[in-house]
Amino acid sequence: MTGLRERKKEQTRQRIAAVALRMFTERGFDAVTVNEIAEAAEVAKATLFAYFPTKESLVLHGVGGDDLAGIVTRRAADQTLLEALRTHPRAFDAGQAAKADLNALIARLRVIQDSPALQSAAHGLSYQQRQALAQVLADEYGSTTAALMAAQITASLLALQETYYQRLLGGASANDAGRALAQDVDLAFDLLEHGLQQVEGR
Repeated sequence: MTGLRERKKEQTRQRIAAVALRMFTERGFDAVTVNEIAEAAEVAKATLFAYFPTKESLVLHGVGGDDLAGIVTRRAADQTLLEALRTHPRAFDAGQAAKADLNALIARLRVIQDSPALQSAAHGLSYQQRQALAQVLADEYGSTTAALMAAQITASLLALQETYYQRLLGGASANDAGRALAQDVDLAFDLLEHGLQQVEGR
């Protein structure tokens, strides 16, 4: 019974997100109200907010706000934080996604690209991500060092994500974008581990 209830909840969540994306794609993020989305998805406004606490989260789910602090906290005892985080960018690689999922991702990226409000919300998520990571690192490294480490790590991951998404928006196939992402990940984490002297010495 629990499994059935969870499946129904997930179906409702997916339906709301799909309806919202269609409306945002057709009319733009700012032109669509939450009331209109709830009505089109045939749910109460309170139900919509139970799944998506803000209008922005209807678009930004799965695009930003990743739990970097959790990745670091849950890493194996013999694993460095950079080793744990190096595998994280694979999470937004859509190379193995179904065509429909990839098309939905690209549609969401276009909606974000066209909306200053969504871009601001995405930056807010990145800031929260950085602050949470800094708090996790503070006990081990001290607050100032932790803040600097978190800033460098989150900036690098954000750059990787933005570059990858821009390739998709530019028409690159998911496989080509994924291969380029893998190379970028190696470069980014080599820079984090060894510093800018690695590039200056080339």
